[in-house]
Amino acid sequence: MNMKISEGVWPTMVTPFTDNNEVDYEALGRLVEWYIQNRVNGLFAVCQSSEMFYLTLEERVKVAAFVKEKSAGRVPVIASGHISDDFEEQVKELNMMAETGIDAMVLITNRLALEHESDEVWLNNLEKLLERLPKHVSLSFYECPFPYKRVISPELLKWCSDTGRFFFLKDTSCDIDNIKGKLDAIKGSGLKIYNANTATLMETLKLGVAGYSGVMANFHPDLYAWLLGNWSEKPAEADHLSNFLSMTSLIEKQLYPVNAKYYLMLEGLLNNYHCRSKNHKEFTATNRLEVEQLHRISKVFTKQYCI
Repeated sequence: MNMKISEGVWPTMVTPFTDNNEVDYEALGRLVEWYIQNRVNGLFAVCQSSEMFYLTLEERVKVAAFVKEKSAGRVPVIASGHISDDFEEQVKELNMMAETGIDAMVLITNRLALEHESDEVWLNNLEKLLERLPKHVSLSFYECPFPYKRVISPELLKWCSDTGRFFFLKDTSCDIDNIKGKLDAIKGSGLKIYNANTATLMETLKLGVAGYSGVMANFHPDLYAWLLGNWSEKPAEADHLSNFLSMTSLIEKQLYPVNAKYYLMLEGLLNNYHCRSKNHKEFTATNRLEVEQLHRISKVFTKQYCI
């Protein structure tokens, strides 16, 4: 099993589009370089930030393969494998994604059972799915909030870690106690947990999470990289930065991922902030001003912490 998952910062990548609403691979290539230059430790391509539910299967596979090729082994790449409701369609999607050569394939927790169905149903479906996936492919989990959030229990996570096939969990519980329970359940295993929530990040780092995998790494990944690399040795500076990151993460409540794409335009990477999942025309002049202000103050913190 080819396993290269590292601790640290894993941005949930956005997908740039052309004015004709096609995937903009030139801009995507610039994004890959920008993330790496800003010291991320891995790339999560094809996720909700990537608007995966609005990409065709062919587009999802091509985006994952493109990001893997452009990263050229400098950082590992993972990608979500399935979005369909139908089991056989999921098997098809996952096996096509497995052929891209990504370092780990991500299973979406809410795809394994309906919202009203029990953990027993979830586990039965997972067992059936594992039988249909290539054994050499490393696997991960993502507690994707859409179409509903299914937070995996510590007990189920332990079962998954005991299979030896899972190595990465993007946790979206935003709950320190839940994360602690998961960490206790998988202690000593090869499965690592990555927190998607900035407000709880520092406390969960102290508990043993392996890193951050959230939307704010599309804005200032270098600051998260500094925090992940220095929180234990420079606690005062880390607390100060953590407070800044936590408050600025409230911009997630804006029109995301439109606002992230606008920020990346300010970085000179994207040509527009068009999305398929949101109407970019609803992004107001005030919204743009708020992102511009965030961009400016982020650069102040970058000079203070990263240069």
